[in-house]
Amino acid sequence: MSFSPELSALGASALLRRRGLRWTALFEVRHHDLLGRVGRLRTRRGVVETPALLPVVNPLKQLVSPQELWEMGFRAIMVNAYLLLKSMREEVESRGIHEVLGFEGAIMTDSGAYQLLVHGKVDTTPEEIVEFQVKAGSDVAVILDVPTGYPASRSVAEATVDETLRRARALFSLDRGEALWVGPVQGGAWLNLVERCAREMASLPFDLHALGSPTRVMEQYLFDLLVDMLAAAKPHLPLSRPLHLFGAGHPMMFSLAVALGCDLFDSASYALYARQGRYMVDHGTLRAESLKYLPCSCAVCSKLTVEELREMPRVEAERALAKHNLYVCLAELKRVKQAIVEGRLWELLEARSRSHPSMGAALRKLRELTPLLEAGTPISKPKGAFFHDASSMHRPEAYRFRRRVKERLSFNHRKLLLLIPPPPSKPYTRSKAVKRALKELHEVLKDELSLIEICVYATPLGLVPLELDEVYPASQHEAPRGLEVEAEGVSASEVADLIDSGGFEAVVYLHLPRLRGLVHDAALKACLERGLGFKAYSPKASPWSPRSLKELASLVGELLKKAKEA
Repeated sequence: MSFSPELSALGASALLRRRGLRWTALFEVRHHDLLGRVGRLRTRRGVVETPALLPVVNPLKQLVSPQELWEMGFRAIMVNAYLLLKSMREEVESRGIHEVLGFEGAIMTDSGAYQLLVHGKVDTTPEEIVEFQVKAGSDVAVILDVPTGYPASRSVAEATVDETLRRARALFSLDRGEALWVGPVQGGAWLNLVERCAREMASLPFDLHALGSPTRVMEQYLFDLLVDMLAAAKPHLPLSRPLHLFGAGHPMMFSLAVALGCDLFDSASYALYARQGRYMVDHGTLRAESLKYLPCSCAVCSKLTVEELREMPRVEAERALAKHNLYVCLAELKRVKQAIVEGRLWELLEARSRSHPSMGAALRKLRELTPLLEAGTPISKPKGAFFHDASSMHRPEAYRFRRRVKERLSFNHRKLLLLIPPPPSKPYTRSKAVKRALKELHEVLKDELSLIEICVYATPLGLVPLELDEVYPASQHEAPRGLEVEAEGVSASEVADLIDSGGFEAVVYLHLPRLRGLVHDAALKACLERGLGFKAYSPKASPWSPRSLKELASLVGELLKKAKEA
């Protein structure tokens, strides 16, 4: 998957036709990080900024009315077209779905596939549900796909994919009205089927796509499997088409889904949780009955105490909880958007990975997808990268830096490799310690200093050639003291390749006492295997003291002389 230079102004979906009119719906990406995007989806009813949550509204049982949702800040909602078809067909077709619901924003209609998943059948046809959504005036509509569900056998999954694709192709022989049409991707946990379905859906002129069958996966907290499913689908779908994730309504996992390329979500969990007395927070869910405080300052919680919430009539309490849950979702989406703008989506992911062990498993799964995530990660960012622990060293910026050092740099003109631990301050070339080291080296080597390649080891980025220390994020990062102990292993794995990339005849290693010597051992082994000179220097004082640097420069000079004479 590759991101084009036009990513900041992605164009659009298919031309829509109704009564001879044609217009273009534009999806424009304003900011991006990992596979996450802050964008603008243009619909008939105005622009919806993404990522966006579409609260699912049941017109027959509303805890929060569509008008209240609009006033809270939601610019799009979801309603089940199948339920409307069976309960309010004549009214919806005659008055239109917006007037019936009293919502002035965009309305997305689901087709009844969830009922098909739960009950095994629905009393409609794919053609009828398409016709109904057109007559209702849906802004975003979904075909009646066949959900794979979870778990499902291979044969069942294959059948759902085949039938969903058949119905998807059939859509384009029907009147599609002015709606944006969603092509769902089925396949469930059978990832090769997900890939196949995504490729074939992408070949059809849909406006959006959706990952089908994730609800039970998320209900069982199988977020690592969700990562696999999204990673199987996303690379095969056009970047110009937003991706919807059905049933994703908990703020804890918004950052994960967005990082994998989801632009839209829908969920009724805000109401379902409220009816169960469950109080959402950004990192999980609490039981309202066990609360001693309301750990939130939303428009609901700032006006209530726990005692007042408990004393409310049941319906009022459920309404209050539902609105609180929606405010929590909105707040988290704003955090996700801001993280994308600042280039800190990975850091938000790391924070949310502590919310639940299953979120930690999902983050570990993401490490296997770093090349995919790198594709959407900007080359440079307005803020430096934070490295908290070993998991941070898998973030795409670090992966990209290591890959480019390996693939793009050549050291054929260098004769000696000098490996030094991280200097006390960054940028390394501006630190007093490195300036003193370069001065001592120049006094010993004179013009031959150009034959030396100096690399910093045990950084969160791996090996950092000194001449690249101001290339993002070599100096534009922060890490806790002590992380170099964990980072040493990354550098050790790169030493042999670095030695092979140049014409080095010798290696000098400067040791930092608190490190384990992994880079030393890897460099020594590589030199012995290649017949190169090797010297290690472990000073008794600080490696950056004037005496240590003078002794280091002398050692480098001696080894370079021997290498040239050999």
